Amino acid sequence: MTLSAQKDQPAAVEADEPSESMLSTAGRLIRQARLERKLTQAELGARVGTSQSAINRIERGGQNLTLELLARINAALGNEILSLGQSKPNEHIRVEGQRRLEGTISVKSSKNGAVALLCASLLNKGRTTLHGIARIVEVDRIIDVLRSMGVSATWSAGGEDLEIIVPKDLVLGSIDADAGRRTRSVLMFLGPLLGQHDAFSLPYAGGCDLGTRTVEPHLIALRQFGLSIDATSGWYRASVSAPGDEELRIVLTERGDTVTENAIMAAAGRDGVTVIRNASPNYMVQDLCFYLELLGIRIEGIGTTTLRIHGRTEIDVDVDYWPGEDPVEAMTLITAGIVTGSEITVARVPVEFMEIELSVLAEMGLSYDLTPEYLGANGRTRLVDVTVHPSRLRAPVDKIHSMPFPGINIDNLPFFAVIAAGAQGTTLIHDWVYEGRAIHLTDLTRLGADVRLRDPHRLDVTGPTRWSAADVICPPALRPAVVILLAMLASKGTSVLRNVGVIERGYEGLWSRLNSIGASIETFRD
Repeated sequence: MTLSAQKDQPAAVEADEPSESMLSTAGRLIRQARLERKLTQAELGARVGTSQSAINRIERGGQNLTLELLARINAALGNEILSLGQSKPNEHIRVEGQRRLEGTISVKSSKNGAVALLCASLLNKGRTTLHGIARIVEVDRIIDVLRSMGVSATWSAGGEDLEIIVPKDLVLGSIDADAGRRTRSVLMFLGPLLGQHDAFSLPYAGGCDLGTRTVEPHLIALRQFGLSIDATSGWYRASVSAPGDEELRIVLTERGDTVTENAIMAAAGRDGVTVIRNASPNYMVQDLCFYLELLGIRIEGIGTTTLRIHGRTEIDVDVDYWPGEDPVEAMTLITAGIVTGSEITVARVPVEFMEIELSVLAEMGLSYDLTPEYLGANGRTRLVDVTVHPSRLRAPVDKIHSMPFPGINIDNLPFFAVIAAGAQGTTLIHDWVYEGRAIHLTDLTRLGADVRLRDPHRLDVTGPTRWSAADVICPPALRPAVVILLAMLASKGTSVLRNVGVIERGYEGLWSRLNSIGASIETFRD
């Protein structure tokens, strides 16, 4: 008997031989549980009756698991991390609110940046090593897709670094459709693949439930590289005709992050020059450009809306890259300090991508301090440490809305809903991008907030709120789900947030990290 596993659920033992992706998922669950219990690999190994190296192999998905070993791991971790039967309960969290947070918490590397870098690694026939990459579900899904295509993706002994080696010939016919359909990021394989293959197929994209999000901007941009798409039977069937070696000039109809990244990767993989106008200069786009420069791709205009890319069809170099820190996680942690009335320091904040958010918060009355700037591990990302102080907030005079960089980040906008709920007055929040995300934010009313929906894109939030505990099911969208968690940190009493797997798509070990600065969050299962 060996192991199989399903995402966001405990692994179940079946008679079939486990796939590598199943073992990887089980390893991720074990590693997360170990870190939440603040155990080293050696300490867990001693409890289980095995070696540190065996625990390391298990967490990297490199060792089969027997029923006996699964039972010992469950006992050692003091919880049913892995299920030994057919029952596959969902994970929930119990939050004791109104606890004052204190101390320092550091921002981890970008989830969105990691996804783009994983896709871009297909352009390189040499070795790519990504250091400090986010260990989250979204990353695991992309890695599963890469491995199913024949790519070697190996985690380091400590689980912090990922070595990627792309074979001479990808096995596109064996692509993991299930993993691909669980993430909209699979669309970002279009750019790197179209320069290497005349025809290929990708599964329909999934991800958060945020209403209709068209893929047409991607197709408009990539048609000029010779891409044609026929969507049939749950697959994108792609065919590619050579665009020639003349200079391409592309104007993006939407200044989207992933659209820009797809166009950049397509441009990087062709001989010749491509000019991309109305490009997003956001953090994950810059991260991608910094990596491509290490591959020998010359890119002019990084950080602006016009890029001039000198591509190459043959790339075979060994590179090491450290992804930049995640401004959305930075906003999450800063918000945790604000809503709990705490004084905490959020370290390694990528300030270039947080300046507007911090300015709006200052307008609302937030008191905070910034350290002098310093550079991230990649030598390019500008970082500061932000210390937030307890403050009496007021609603801003104008509405709060997102804009392409350098405006408020689209993914940071939901955090202003829970912040505004603690401010004096009424705040209009306009989420013009997504056709439905604002609706999910009305779940804050379950915890006592005064949130009124004007239409699917606009909310009136009136405060200050007297937060009270509640039992809430996670909305099916990452950022609104985290906003509910943050409101629970501010609420009187003990709240329950159910089906929290959606949060694991974008955050690594969030519960244990918040607990490290004074929160009280515990996981449990049905």
